[in-house]
Amino acid sequence: MIANNFMEKENVIEYFEKIASSRTKWKRRNKYYYNYLEGFLKFLTPEDKKVLRVQVGDNSFWKKEKNTPDSTYDYVIATDVLGYVNDIEGFMREASRLVKLDGRIVITQYNALWEPILRLASKLGLRMPSIEQNWLSMADLRNFAYIAGLEVVKSGSKMIMPKYVPLLSAFLNKIISNIFPFSRLGIFHYIVVRKSNTISLTEKPSISIVVPARNEAGTIEKIVKELPELGLFTEIIFIEGNSTDNTFAEIVRVAEKYKGKKKIKYAKQGGKGKGDAVRLGFNMAEGDILTIYDADMTVPPFEMERFYRAIVENKADFINGSRLVYPLEKYSMRVLNFFGNKFFSFAFSSILGQSLKDTLCGTKVIWKKDYEDIKRNRAFFGDFDPFGDFDLLFGAAKLNLKIID
Repeated sequence: MIANNFMEKENVIEYFEKIASSRTKWKRRNKYYYNYLEGFLKFLTPEDKKVLRVQVGDNSFWKKEKNTPDSTYDYVIATDVLGYVNDIEGFMREASRLVKLDGRIVITQYNALWEPILRLASKLGLRMPSIEQNWLSMADLRNFAYIAGLEVVKSGSKMIMPKYVPLLSAFLNKIISNIFPFSRLGIFHYIVVRKSNTISLTEKPSISIVVPARNEAGTIEKIVKELPELGLFTEIIFIEGNSTDNTFAEIVRVAEKYKGKKKIKYAKQGGKGKGDAVRLGFNMAEGDILTIYDADMTVPPFEMERFYRAIVENKADFINGSRLVYPLEKYSMRVLNFFGNKFFSFAFSSILGQSLKDTLCGTKVIWKKDYEDIKRNRAFFGDFDPFGDFDLLFGAAKLNLKIID
């Protein structure tokens, strides 16, 4: 098993057997740290996944089955283990063998910057006594993952105050620790990785393109004519949202005109907001891939082929459109919207541990199976987003989906 095969067995096993009886006491004395760590790992791991937890300090760590079948787990979580591993690349490769094709490996490890502080804490009796271990930087973790054929989904450092001080600890760990440069100073690194280039498709996946439309009668037929045919089939789903013009009548007319030539569905929105329209459209969708396409056609229809190709080729699990690379057309985004978007992008990138440039772009692409997971986990954040952008981004990040612009 991955623990036994890559350890310096004699001294490490002897050490952990020696401290086994007192480990509970040390965890109790530092319960704020351990509770924070467990809460963070719980956030990273969806409830309905099959998980193998590998951690030091308990007897079960040394007694795992050696012949675990390939692709058994959705998640492998290694907590503070790599400090005692003598073949980190081998450990990661074995973990990769154990997870499914779309599985994730979550690793937490002490930040090398904290080495002198933690050594001193052990000598002063504030922390469990420790033996010599590996001290790894974030660059080390990323490098070993790359060598082992793994791709980083998200990463970061957490917790700059490991002891509990009323109000101060929460302020530092929940807010300040997410702001550069303090975001580099956490007591532990975390890294979430997935297998690289693992998608094997026997046929091109189908796609459902959801078009929320309010007062956009003039673009409906143009959208149907210009959106490319992709995959096994391309389904266009119009969701009309309480328009004051003839948008719905135009949708009905166009759907009838192209009946038999195009796969078109439509519905009237019962609730309010783009987010509600998107959820209705996604629930109606039959495609393997789900896409949002804004009815104002800000994104040229032919670009949808690029989004489709990116997700089918496994460049990411969630494709987020960006309007902030090439020059914008005059008046296409107001100044306040531009700077607001920049703020949200910076904030979300810091919080989610993945880089995002344009959080408010309407075009987003996700596998239907992953969206179903977002639906099941939506209660974690609540129904807070009338636009739908943040709901999907938070949900995708919660599931450790690889997000790219």
